[in-house]
Amino acid sequence: MERKGLVLWLTGLSAAGKTTLSKGLERELKRRACLVEVLDGDIVRTSLSKGLGYSREDRTTNMRRIAFVANLLSRNGVIAIVAAISPYREAREEMRQSIENFIEVYVNAPLEVCEARDAKGLYAMARVGELLAFTGIDDPYEEPIHPDITCYTDRETPDESLAKILAILEEQDYIPPKPHVEFFI
Repeated sequence: MERKGLVLWLTGLSAAGKTTLSKGLERELKRRACLVEVLDGDIVRTSLSKGLGYSREDRTTNMRRIAFVANLLSRNGVIAIVAAISPYREAREEMRQSIENFIEVYVNAPLEVCEARDAKGLYAMARVGELLAFTGIDDPYEEPIHPDITCYTDRETPDESLAKILAILEEQDYIPPKPHVEFFI
């Protein structure tokens, strides 16, 4: 199978499960001998996008930078997994139009669930005004209208969400099927 690059863009609220799914996808894709790289929004912000704030313009610039790197990777046969909140629909659509092989995965969890999962306490800080322009609290998250895949992480286990994504990637010939192991005695 010829290696076909891809940008798999996971979008959703903070604590929706994007990082969990991206790590699980990375493990499984490496098991299948795929070239894979994860671009996690939190990590990218500390290097590639250092110095950007949280205005709409800065968030869109951050997304464009991530998309540029992800597109370079995908053009070279790598599956680039982007795990970033990516709150604005128009900016995500811009990424879709500029990247040849683009799959948008909406990691969907209700705000209440994300707040309950929040180990870093970011939602609590945003609720009392210690953290401004926080997505979902005082800055909007514009849900995808027609994502390619939706994972309902409040109702699905991580394994169920991963299986859903992997099945679609197999159907669209981005990845080989999971190898069947046969034992001969």
